[in-house]
Amino acid sequence: MSAAKAGKTLRPGLRFVPAVAAGKLARFVTRLRGGGSAFPGYLSNRMAPNLLPTLAGQFRYGVVFVLGSNGKTTTTHMVSEILRAHGLAVFTNPTGSNMPQGVTSALMADATLTGRVKADVAVLEVDEGYAADLADRLSPRVMLALNVQVDQLYRFFETERVADMMLDAAARASDAVIVNRDDPYLSKIDETAMRGSVSYFGASEALVAASAHGLVNAIDTRSDSTGSAARHAESEVVAVDGRKVSVVVDGQPIGVTVPARGLHYAVDAAAALVTAARVLEAEFDADNAARAFAGMQPAYGRGEVIPLAPGRDEQVEFVMFKNAPSLQLNLDALPGAPDRVLMAIDEGTPDISWIYDVDFDALDHVDVVSGEKAHQVALRLEYAGIRVGAVEPDLARAVSMMRALPPRSGLSQTWLVNYEIMMAGRRLLGHGDQEVARRA
Repeated sequence: MSAAKAGKTLRPGLRFVPAVAAGKLARFVTRLRGGGSAFPGYLSNRMAPNLLPTLAGQFRYGVVFVLGSNGKTTTTHMVSEILRAHGLAVFTNPTGSNMPQGVTSALMADATLTGRVKADVAVLEVDEGYAADLADRLSPRVMLALNVQVDQLYRFFETERVADMMLDAAARASDAVIVNRDDPYLSKIDETAMRGSVSYFGASEALVAASAHGLVNAIDTRSDSTGSAARHAESEVVAVDGRKVSVVVDGQPIGVTVPARGLHYAVDAAAALVTAARVLEAEFDADNAARAFAGMQPAYGRGEVIPLAPGRDEQVEFVMFKNAPSLQLNLDALPGAPDRVLMAIDEGTPDISWIYDVDFDALDHVDVVSGEKAHQVALRLEYAGIRVGAVEPDLARAVSMMRALPPRSGLSQTWLVNYEIMMAGRRLLGHGDQEVARRA
């Protein structure tokens, strides 16, 4: 595939050395202090406004955007691993730094001082609120829109506004747009308004009907119809057995093992497969794609399993959520009521009134409720008839309480957490806030 496929290539140069050097230094200092993934990018963008498109214009296979209310990080990870299995060097933003300054920070981590990035393709998780602006600066070749679900109403106010943001950004993709056939908003995409060809992904009607709460996509308040019946899905989940998933991509069945359980992860896999197929075109190989999934680890904090404590034969499984749909889908995917449960939400999720829309029947108890929202969560669980062992807002003490439970060999604790708690919990278990390793 020629470099021309990705569009005009922008060249790095000595003019970017001060901005890149400042960003790298700021990144080093802020990481020593335990965070600050966005500030280095903000600093570099201020010093060199043309840096970001220059960084992004070097990828031979172009830039891929992944948008959606839920599943962005997981699907970005899946697409990246499939492309790596085809021999491509992939740049991505693995920890979910998905706003302009965060994307710049991530790019600078791999860039030379003159602004050169050694990768064939960039696969970027992008915040839907900034997607159109970033698309104007990064000129994506392929864009994937996963879903529109009720999320961050304190920020976006209306779900239809989020749908319009995604569709507006999708019109900027030069080659291909991939959207969710089963999403009431996205399935109504105006194909004639797109620069690139449109492909669809989804799950079979029988699988969605068998799921306790379906896929929990937002209801289109502007129309009574989903629009999905008229759409053929170029990538469709046809069978799910635990983590074993069968997907038909462009008429070819592919069996994969997803890194975490649940129909939503299977749908993410279908989205990732067709996205990789559109990036690679004739180079896409089903065996390579299946091989990518066979060795795939969970995305950062999504289904990760980490030892509870040194010398203990007991694990912690992180089940991360940020809104009612993601929590509901993860609860629906549990194979049974977990033996030991920590549930924790902090101020990183400011408004949790949506918790009253969640069906908690998958749980029979929660051992410890923690985080700054602990008492609100405990009240909701009390209304749901879920027994709560203890309420401890301080996470460090809550983790100590989970560790103090009598050892049970071979079992896993289930920690239901939002993003900030996930990062703090990993640190408390000795795994830090490190980035997922990038592989060339």
